[in-house]
Amino acid sequence: MSNPGPKAQERRVNRLSRTWILAVLVVMLACSGETPVTPGSQPQVVAQVGQEKNYSFSISPSDRTVRVRFTRVRSDGTESISAFMQRMFASADSAGAKRLVVDLRSISGGDAFLLVPLLRGVLARERFAERGGLFVVVGDASFSPAQNAATLLRQYANPIFVR
Repeated sequence: MSNPGPKAQERRVNRLSRTWILAVLVVMLACSGETPVTPGSQPQVVAQVGQEKNYSFSISPSDRTVRVRFTRVRSDGTESISAFMQRMFASADSAGAKRLVVDLRSISGGDAFLLVPLLRGVLARERFAERGGLFVVVGDASFSPAQNAATLLRQYANPIFVR
């Protein structure tokens, strides 16, 4: 049996470090809020969902893609972001969505911590966390909540960025 080289050992240590960081992040996210966003078994069929001012989503049944758009990361007064994300992920699960497109181009402000349910929901669904399951749309006008969300998604999922 041969001894692995220094490069192989370094890759193994890096992989192990990333696994621990991800585990710690998941625990922190699990403890940070009260709203569950794990996959449910409640059957719902949703093709189009109403347009809220600060955030909205739609589901395309033909290609089973969920499109989420944020303009601000704050409650619009009628539904909290946690409730919105729970509803969006429940609809995506019941529609059998294969892809999630998160449009962050128009975020003009808000609280970046309110995007925790988005990250938690993506990490709870392997199909969105792996390459080809998550697309993040960013733009030059995106403010810090969008940048923070994009950075976290890049670090803990495997998104494709679209500009």
